[in-house]
Amino acid sequence: MLSSSPRIQSQLSEALAVIGKHDFPKSWPTLLPELISNLQKAAQSSDYASINGILGTANSIFKKFRYQYKTNDLLLDLKYCLDNFAAPLLDIFLKTASLIDSTASSPGGGSPATLQPLFESQRLCCRIFYSLNFQELPEFFEDHMKEWMGEFRKYLTTNYPSLESSGDGLALVDQLRAAVCENISLYMEKNEEEFQGYLNDFASAVWSLLTNVSQSSSRDKLAVTAMKFLTTVSTSVHHTLFASEGVIPQICQSIVIPNVRLRDEDEELFEMNYIEFIRRDMEGSDLDTRRRIACELLKGIATNYKKQVTDIVSLQIQNLLSSFATNPSANWKDKDCAIYLVVSLATKKAGGTLVSTDLVDVQSFFLSVIVPELQSQDVNGFPMLKAGALKFFTTFRGLIQKPVAFQLFPDLVRFLGAESNVVHSYAASCIEKLLLVKDEGGKARYTSADITPCVPVLMNNLFNSLKFPESEENQYIMKCILRVLAVADISSEIAGPCIAGLTSILNEVCKNPRNPIFNHYLFESVAILIRRACERDASLISAFEGSLFPSLQTILANDVTEFLPYAFQLLAQLVELNKPPISPSYMQIFVLLLSPDSWRRSSNVPALVRLLQAFLQKAPNEVNQEGRLNQVLGIFNMLVSSASSDEQGFYVLNTVIENLEYGVISPYMGNIWNVLFMRLQNNRTVKFQKSLVIFMSLFLIKHGATNLLDTMNAVQDNIFLVILEQFWIPNLKLITGAIELKLTAVASTRLICESPVLLDPAAARLWGKMLDSIVTLLSQPEQDRVEEEPEMPDIAENVGYTATFVKLYNAGKKEEDPLTDVKDPKQFLVTSLAKLSALTPGRYPQIINENLEPANQAALLQLCGIYNCQIV
Repeated sequence: MLSSSPRIQSQLSEALAVIGKHDFPKSWPTLLPELISNLQKAAQSSDYASINGILGTANSIFKKFRYQYKTNDLLLDLKYCLDNFAAPLLDIFLKTASLIDSTASSPGGGSPATLQPLFESQRLCCRIFYSLNFQELPEFFEDHMKEWMGEFRKYLTTNYPSLESSGDGLALVDQLRAAVCENISLYMEKNEEEFQGYLNDFASAVWSLLTNVSQSSSRDKLAVTAMKFLTTVSTSVHHTLFASEGVIPQICQSIVIPNVRLRDEDEELFEMNYIEFIRRDMEGSDLDTRRRIACELLKGIATNYKKQVTDIVSLQIQNLLSSFATNPSANWKDKDCAIYLVVSLATKKAGGTLVSTDLVDVQSFFLSVIVPELQSQDVNGFPMLKAGALKFFTTFRGLIQKPVAFQLFPDLVRFLGAESNVVHSYAASCIEKLLLVKDEGGKARYTSADITPCVPVLMNNLFNSLKFPESEENQYIMKCILRVLAVADISSEIAGPCIAGLTSILNEVCKNPRNPIFNHYLFESVAILIRRACERDASLISAFEGSLFPSLQTILANDVTEFLPYAFQLLAQLVELNKPPISPSYMQIFVLLLSPDSWRRSSNVPALVRLLQAFLQKAPNEVNQEGRLNQVLGIFNMLVSSASSDEQGFYVLNTVIENLEYGVISPYMGNIWNVLFMRLQNNRTVKFQKSLVIFMSLFLIKHGATNLLDTMNAVQDNIFLVILEQFWIPNLKLITGAIELKLTAVASTRLICESPVLLDPAAARLWGKMLDSIVTLLSQPEQDRVEEEPEMPDIAENVGYTATFVKLYNAGKKEEDPLTDVKDPKQFLVTSLAKLSALTPGRYPQIINENLEPANQAALLQLCGIYNCQIV
């Protein structure tokens, strides 16, 4: 590495770092001593090509101290590096510093070629300083703080004209200054006490540096790190630095406002890369942009000087707006700056979406500054200003009264036709967010009655805006389509064009799925349209099938892996809406569904199960033909054998039990029990045992206790009592979910009140233990009786395949209650027990006394009191 040219050197340095990440220091104890001896040799001959290669490697291998979690092992490694490297690092840093000083003070300020490697060396030393100081302040650095800080300050306050005026020279000096700012910010955050003696000097150095940093984008990193340092100071105990007369106005005037103003780069990003612009501007990924950090600095100062900041910024905003008023077309950036300040300095109420500001009166600012932009007839003029106005509307949507906002709704719809991608995205986002606004008490502020009249135009504009270049897969527009379909009344006049629009987009994205967020909103929109339109008007189902079937068949035929889970969920939705008999086109899909190949990918399984359940419910007769039931049970067998899919297997089995006659399933029961008992023997997770209790309960409710006992005991004599004691009784109290709880409680009650096996006096202990479990289930809150078990995912099944199952919220399966005739399982328990005990008075109170926990005896007594029943 040391003898290579710079380009090769950086590759080899990176290779050493990769090996070092794995082996250093334990498995590679010679690395650090070798680096140090080579560094000292190179330093003697001032060979900066080698010095920078060595420092680059050291920088890479020490980076782990910045981001790894603090453990004893990490601290031991850090101590080893400090003991060996802290002193040589300071030596080379000071040697280079004096070389820079002597070179810079020579006539002409030294040649750029001489200075460049020296500055690169100092930058690397600063980055290593950052890594070695990140966890805590090391003793060596505390002892030598004066040397380090003296040099740091010099780089912030000195100019190096001969280097700064050459090619990349200024960027290199700025990188060193930015690295210094990060180091002093680190000390400010973590070692405030030790650092405070140097703070005043650094604060004024950073301040004057910021006042002189130009708006050029090449200096952004420096400007941002310097402002971050001042922000850290402003929120610390040393905030009094900002209290002196005139400091805050000067910071506002010379640092904040210049950095909030739009620059050419922002305009370019707005036009050329709208997705990145929105990510920064609307979604807050702009933490490292000047505009955002300048506002964070103001917020930091306002923590302790709120009134001063508010007064100064309010005045600035007024001045900016006056400047705009004198010449709107030339000074539009002043208005943009004013709007940006109000939006960025707004405060969000904790945990809510309500945003407020003390800078302006929102209502009057909205009417005088924002509304004129929104009502402007030219949707394409001054697009950045329009985007700012839309962003203001979106941010303060909760504070703007309904009549005012509602009057502007047609304008928002109009802006969907703006050519600027950002403007039509912001208009869509604004409409979408307005429809989510809730008033006191959680009631939606804008209802279907409000928006339905303008839905035809709105939907037309939304679909048209997807035709603009670059917006073909615009997720903000698709999310707005989804929200409108969720709120508006969907008449057949609206449903027709919408399904046509959505399927034509679907056909396009099938060719090359690129944007997963857009695609998800697209499928959710189709699902919500099916749900809301077809439930309202069943005559639409065949038209929807006509539109959607070709697209869904394309997905299946071309194996568009990303979309398969979505397609199966939509098909399930359509099958459930159909009335028997099922049409031949669905039966073709049913055949495909039963082939084992369809089930190979784990990401498809939940959606396939959902589709299979839909067929079992809607076409039970067809299931019983042509050996299909055998295939369905084969799928159940495959799913239930693996811990990662056993729950899905039970969904299939439970649907079979619920929808098919006992005569149809009885020949298969021996096989089903064999599969379940084998799994119990081999891998009994808590989840599996709970699913088994739910299945046995469902079977008992649907087909009676006698059939349950007979089919189980046919597999092995008296296995029912073994399963009852070892699995049913202990797992019953772990059941969760309202429907499942009622089902298992009622089934277990029927078992102890109706089953001859348990009414036999020889089974008294089991009877008592079963009742104890039922009372725990019904009387104790879920968190007291259920401990969450960590589920170990079955990794092997997912290796090498990235598509995942994503549930469509709007195509969800309705939970059906198999026990609609029983309203209250607690009442069912005590009335059943009262009837049973009346047949043999005196027998059951004794069994209860001997087998139930004291708390459960009290709970049972209390239930008897509530429902006025007696166990005699």
